[in-house]
Amino acid sequence: VIMAPADEIELMRMVKTAHAIDDKPSVVRYPRGNGFGAEGLNKLFGYNLKSTPLPSEVSALPVGEGRMIRRADPEAKTKVAILSLGTRLCEAVRALRMIQQEGNGIGVTIADARYMKPLDKELIRSLVEEHDVLITVEEGAVGGFGDHVNYFLTNEGLLDSGKCRLRVMVLPDQFVEAGGQKQQYDFAGLQAKHIAATAFRALDRQGEALEVLAAAPAVGMGKPSVA
Repeated sequence: VIMAPADEIELMRMVKTAHAIDDKPSVVRYPRGNGFGAEGLNKLFGYNLKSTPLPSEVSALPVGEGRMIRRADPEAKTKVAILSLGTRLCEAVRALRMIQQEGNGIGVTIADARYMKPLDKELIRSLVEEHDVLITVEEGAVGGFGDHVNYFLTNEGLLDSGKCRLRVMVLPDQFVEAGGQKQQYDFAGLQAKHIAATAFRALDRQGEALEVLAAAPAVGMGKPSVA
């Protein structure tokens, strides 16, 4: 079992889940950086936390079950799904605001995979069947979570119709210089603007992709990646 938390409460729950698993190996990818706090968790991910500090007691997670963060408007003409593994979920939520503009006809769904293994196949299947584009986002290399999703979809024939386009966002296969986290994510092309640009390009809306990248300039380490 391989888990990657998107926030501090998910980290607590995954540690508890790993502790409860005693019949197979389990791994939790411990993220760098700071948590979001109660206010940030409520705003970004839809928690309903009343106060700080955060709850000291949490429940274990169902193994292999992701969670929905936002659902696209069912009336949207075009629908994009973003499936995140790990801490890039916050950038996926921020990307939603860049993609889903009034009058452009695009609705955005955001889901947290939680697990690289086992995959939530029911969740992934529903995202492909109900959306025009599926984007996976992870802090991993080529051959990781996104390719695992691609393997499942390909073998199940879920991409054969061509209705849904799959895009996989990972760390670049190159040396990343030392720097702050925001600088490194920007260099790697895993910020909100890159996710939004990937969505627009998958929809053949190149102009909007260029606009969203131009509106959020590079943080300032090396040559920034393009989505």
